[in-house]
Amino acid sequence: MVSGVRIARHSLLRFSSIVPSPRLRRDLSSLAHSFSSKACQINNECCEFLPWLQQKAGSEISSVLSVGNSAFGRSLYASKAIQAGDCMLKVPYSAHLTSDKFPLEISPFVDHGVGSVSCVAVVLMAEQKLGMESGWAAYITSLPQMDEMHNTIFWSEDDLQMISQSPVYKETIEHKANIEKEFFALKPALECFPQIFGDIRLENFMHACALVSSRAWKTSKGVSSLIPFADFLNHDGTSDSMLLSDDYKEISEVLADRDYGVGEPVMIRYGKFSNATLLLDFGFTVPNNIYDQVQLWMDVPSHDPLYAAKIELLNKHRFPRGTKSDGFNDARGPFIIKEVKSAGGKGKGIPQALRAFARVLSATSVEDLEEMALEAAENDGRLARRPLKNREREVHAHRTLLFQVERMVRDHDAAIKVLQSSVVSDDDTTLFVRRGMARDLLNGDSLP
Repeated sequence: MVSGVRIARHSLLRFSSIVPSPRLRRDLSSLAHSFSSKACQINNECCEFLPWLQQKAGSEISSVLSVGNSAFGRSLYASKAIQAGDCMLKVPYSAHLTSDKFPLEISPFVDHGVGSVSCVAVVLMAEQKLGMESGWAAYITSLPQMDEMHNTIFWSEDDLQMISQSPVYKETIEHKANIEKEFFALKPALECFPQIFGDIRLENFMHACALVSSRAWKTSKGVSSLIPFADFLNHDGTSDSMLLSDDYKEISEVLADRDYGVGEPVMIRYGKFSNATLLLDFGFTVPNNIYDQVQLWMDVPSHDPLYAAKIELLNKHRFPRGTKSDGFNDARGPFIIKEVKSAGGKGKGIPQALRAFARVLSATSVEDLEEMALEAAENDGRLARRPLKNREREVHAHRTLLFQVERMVRDHDAAIKVLQSSVVSDDDTTLFVRRGMARDLLNGDSLP
């Protein structure tokens, strides 16, 4: 029995038997105390979903869970008392909507370089075209519409300006460009089968991709799976329950990590993600997200007399290199600053690589750089990991670092103040929600 891995472009998780399945849709851990059985109400549509899925699977999915509507959308709650260790649901692989169901007649016309998310998105679009004639209609109609989603790829340019100080701004533009690239790679093939897909539009493809990227799981075989019913499980960061996959029995299941009384909402742990990942990939944020982390970029000024020598030394030691949102091609980073534990308690950890970069930046002679390179060669090969012998330059290096951090904090604080001072009409619910998400994002992107 192993855990499935959720599709996440930002996640560095790899398949492991001890890593929880990190499928994230919305985080309710901070709201769980207010979520009572009264918040979960059954309607006729929800009552019909589980019997439909059980008929499709040819087996019982759950005898202890029911689908209900809550303030957070569709949810699962205990219809019977549940004890820790009980299996709460089992969904066989046959009831997963996967890229394996990609229309065979189209495969010869599709570039093999197209990603797994796009392939499942195409499957989803084909089922959507069938409408109520689709064998997956009950599931397809339960998925959120595009105007109900807040992934940043759906934000207008004015909306995105609210997060222009965050790396998510640039990542959103890149993500949209990647989706468009995949769309135009697939479009010629899809247009050959109008009876399957109808009118092929980028906005529909983007909607399908967002549904898949925010809800799909990746199995041990690398197959991306949308798993009906499991989609309705909400997140509790303190839960030890997770989605498990058994390739031998070909089922996905969830075990209870605690006792549940009748009417209680049932939740599982999806993973540990910052608001940057949550907003870009899933369309929501968590206030005061404990998993937030800060991305800091540093540059070697082009007017530095030792510019070429410093760049050569940094490249030789493989310091991270990228392009900032302002287009600066020799930016170094991002360096990640996040909460860490130490003997003195919790604090914001300054990566050793970032301290090392600041030391290289503070060098005033070729001899300084040669000394750092020699020290690295004589030790573990890592550059400038020890404090400089020259105390004055060591202090200067950390002052340089402090200046960059303070500038980032000022820029974020200014952006947050603009958000707080702006007036939003009570009728514009979407802008109100997105402004709150932007505030959560910027608060998490910046150091206090």
